[in-house]
Amino acid sequence: MSSAHCKPPVCVSVAGLDPSGGAGVIADLKTFQIHGCYGAAAITSLTFQNTTGVFGAENISGSNVVSQLAPIFDDLEVASLKTGMLPTAEVIDALAEFLNDLKEMSLVVDPVVRSTSGFDLIDADAVNALVSRIFPLALIVTPNLVEAERISGKRIKGIGDLEETAKILLDMGPKAVLIKGGHRVEGVDDERSIDRLFTADSAEVFDAPRLETKATHGTGCTLSAAISANLALGKTLIEAVGEAKEYVTVAISSAHGHGHGFPPVNHWAGSKILGD
Repeated sequence: MSSAHCKPPVCVSVAGLDPSGGAGVIADLKTFQIHGCYGAAAITSLTFQNTTGVFGAENISGSNVVSQLAPIFDDLEVASLKTGMLPTAEVIDALAEFLNDLKEMSLVVDPVVRSTSGFDLIDADAVNALVSRIFPLALIVTPNLVEAERISGKRIKGIGDLEETAKILLDMGPKAVLIKGGHRVEGVDDERSIDRLFTADSAEVFDAPRLETKATHGTGCTLSAAISANLALGKTLIEAVGEAKEYVTVAISSAHGHGHGFPPVNHWAGSKILGD
């Protein structure tokens, strides 16, 4: 973590607001902070949720999202930006136009399409816009298996399907694709939590013990935010993904058990704020 005398790099989250604090913008800001980065954010949707489920959402207009972002970029030197819930094609189009005018920076795209409880967060038009407008700008996209299947249109059963799906996603424009949830793939040890990072010419496997726990609320948001923070800190992509994977594993294993559904991870994992 950066010392008090160093100016920490700035990370921006463009995502939905989870009022219960376990996912979305709030989770991202906690993750940026614990990694020693300065967090800023633009909200794309006001969701109504807690650890038991998502009960609805009020989406923000595209012009509103850009109006939140413009003053941030006018004033701060942004090192990385990550996207989470981008609920409509209008928001995605406005964001893409804004990003096109910026200098090069690390863009991490978490293609959030459905909540853990099964609530569809974006529609088909938004998925198409995400692929055509945002993916080509991304350094890395981080779908789980369900998201990878929906975006690629391909069913993933075995390792071969996973590799073909990664190729489809890479052809959509991002420089790298991290497909999460590999323990569900046939022929893979389901006692391990396995994520695979694909680029045009390489594949890396990141694995950790798979934890038997319900404390999974916000894991995707937290992982992508940790990748974004590590990139802002100057890590290579492989280093950023590996360290983010380790952080989320500890964050899950040390979750404090808030709520009556799927508790959020412990975003202070490894710190002295609340303990491990």
